[in-house]
Amino acid sequence: MTQADLGEIRRTGDTVQIVFHRRYARPLEKVWAALTTLERLSDWFANTTIDRLAPGGVIELDFKDENYRSLGRIVTFEPMRVFAWAWTELDGSNESLVRWELEPDGDGCKVTLTHSGLPPKDAAGVGAGWHAHLQAIEDAADGIETPWSTVRARADAAAPLYAGASPG
Repeated sequence: MTQADLGEIRRTGDTVQIVFHRRYARPLEKVWAALTTLERLSDWFANTTIDRLAPGGVIELDFKDENYRSLGRIVTFEPMRVFAWAWTELDGSNESLVRWELEPDGDGCKVTLTHSGLPPKDAAGVGAGWHAHLQAIEDAADGIETPWSTVRARADAAAPLYAGASPG
């Protein structure tokens, strides 16, 4: 792993933003499907329901092996380019924004993930979590599920890399 593989944690006022840049050796269409198709989302991220893939649509995430659920509201949906949702805790607290931007890159795809509006205390854990989930997207693009135990082990391995990264 290189420094470029780490998400960049930035302070933005009272909140924190984490930005990841990845290149996947999969066509943009397959990566897009991994981010927006229910079956593919469950392969790498969480069991997901979406009432409609359009701004205003509701996205529900169930991380059943972690006993954690959240709701989101789709704020941007530009097919094959941008997908963003407001991530909200079930009690309505801590709304943050998850934004995916994709662009073709030869026979692959460049992806930028920006998660903004996070409380600073959550930066290290969220950084390690996204770091682990991002490793599973190529498999999901091919219809291969990554077991939750693998995602958890990857997040645990990445946690020390993010532990001191939380900006004051």
